[in-house]
Amino acid sequence: MALFDSQRQSDEKILGSDVATRALSVTAVENDFVERVYEKLAGVYDFTFGPTLHPGRLEAIRKMDIRTGTRILEVGVGTGINLALYPRTCSVTGIDLSGGMLEKAQERIDRKGLVNCSVLDMDAAAMSFPDDSFDIVYAPYLISVVPDPVQVAREMRRVCRPGGRIVILNHFKSTNPLLSRIETAISPLTVHIGFKSDLCLPGFLAQAELTPVSVEKVNVPRMWSLVTCVKR
Repeated sequence: MALFDSQRQSDEKILGSDVATRALSVTAVENDFVERVYEKLAGVYDFTFGPTLHPGRLEAIRKMDIRTGTRILEVGVGTGINLALYPRTCSVTGIDLSGGMLEKAQERIDRKGLVNCSVLDMDAAAMSFPDDSFDIVYAPYLISVVPDPVQVAREMRRVCRPGGRIVILNHFKSTNPLLSRIETAISPLTVHIGFKSDLCLPGFLAQAELTPVSVEKVNVPRMWSLVTCVKR
């Protein structure tokens, strides 16, 4: 908790004390916009974002400490780039809104014989799963592009069982004042390649009513955060 407490105090000095009500980003998007962006990226995602962001994916799955029989939901499964990384002894369900991405994910499942994995077309902000359905709910590189990140996080918490983990791997706005201003300025541009560069981590956590047990920086450069929460 020390890492998060230090970061939160720093952010609150920059942003003020109203993180629970402040707008999380200057950039607004709708589902159809997100779908169009990722339909365009479907054919090139693995080559453009695959190697660069892969260390974060590996660290996220390592930190999950997955056991035999663990039920995992991957929110924003995309092309299924993570699916082969999971142990074959767990059960993985992936959801996404992009038909093009899901086709790539299903092709990967079939090609690699990932019989423990399945993918579904579903809106992360309105999941059809019952409450407490999964042991781990994981959103890799998703939260900063969805129209309502707080609603997605609330849905993630709803479908996670009590004592289960909610894991978010994402880029959040820097605590450095200069970098923060730059990220805010370029956010309307970065959203066209799949993410908002100015999403506020303390505000997001406060509004989603999530309390992290750990927050660590991943990838090179270390601009992405791996956030792990436990559903109480």
